Amino acid sequence: MPNWDSVLKEIAQIQAIPNESPFDKVRRKYLKRLFGHTGRNVIAYYSGFLSKSRIEGIEITDEDKNGFMLCIHELDREKGLDLILHTPGGDSQATVSLVEYLRSMFGKNMRAIIPQIAMSAGTMIACSCSKIIMGKQSSLGPVDPQFGVIAAENLLEEVKKARADIERNPNLAAFWQPILSKITPSFLERCEWAVRDSNEFIAETLRQNMFSELGRDEQDAKVNSVAGIFANNEGRAHNTHIQYQQCLDVGLHVTKLEDDQKLQDLVLTIHHCYMHSLINTAAFKLIENHLGRALVRQQVMQFVQGPMQMLPNGAGHFLDQPPITKP
Repeated sequence: MPNWDSVLKEIAQIQAIPNESPFDKVRRKYLKRLFGHTGRNVIAYYSGFLSKSRIEGIEITDEDKNGFMLCIHELDREKGLDLILHTPGGDSQATVSLVEYLRSMFGKNMRAIIPQIAMSAGTMIACSCSKIIMGKQSSLGPVDPQFGVIAAENLLEEVKKARADIERNPNLAAFWQPILSKITPSFLERCEWAVRDSNEFIAETLRQNMFSELGRDEQDAKVNSVAGIFANNEGRAHNTHIQYQQCLDVGLHVTKLEDDQKLQDLVLTIHHCYMHSLINTAAFKLIENHLGRALVRQQVMQFVQGPMQMLPNGAGHFLDQPPITKP
């Protein structure tokens, strides 16, 4: 299996060829090989959140649907979809809309492949597939909704605690007042809606695909088991990493990436390719299929007067086999 270093050496060899992006060329070679191995359509969705965490747009947004529309166009949908996910999550309603779109294109014939991390809304997408393929290094995460850095469920629990404390001892109102005063009107209601919507979505999407062959009672039991670790974040950090064995134990249809050595080699090589692209180029998000069609979002660098420096200023969009250049 080509490892991190060997992929980088292959990229360096191609860099000598004028007018050709080595990052694009190497990535697309292995995406095509994965399609040849599985016979299934491949779309990779990669965010640069690990190396470029402060860039706006690294999360899942409604704009991502344009990339998926581009990548799905002219695919043979009867071949199904293998969706390679690497994302910190994002907008829950954008995620619901994206899942509905993917379902309209491929029905239930979707598998999620998690080379490393698919958190929060990324986990919502993975649970919408018929199967999730994970390696020893792979992680999913809780799907509790966030408002910036604030977890909706945690805030609701804190308000409940404040109310109980004050009812038990009114003198504690002075302690809680500075904290509660920061909560704006209707924000608690928005938190309640967000928690309700995310919990309802994870339950319904599991019933519609992964657990669709089960009877209602068995569906309910499995949905409750999954919700206990993914939907309820009480006492659990939002960035909790939930790995293969935990996913298997709660009833998700997960298989080991290591069970198919050829698949493992290809998936991890593709992962290395995307990580090199995200670290060494201006790209911070890539949505790409095995035919080489892609939407790539890039930092636009702006030079300013004074000491030489470059500042990120928005994002560029490049469709259908774009060149990726170093910043």
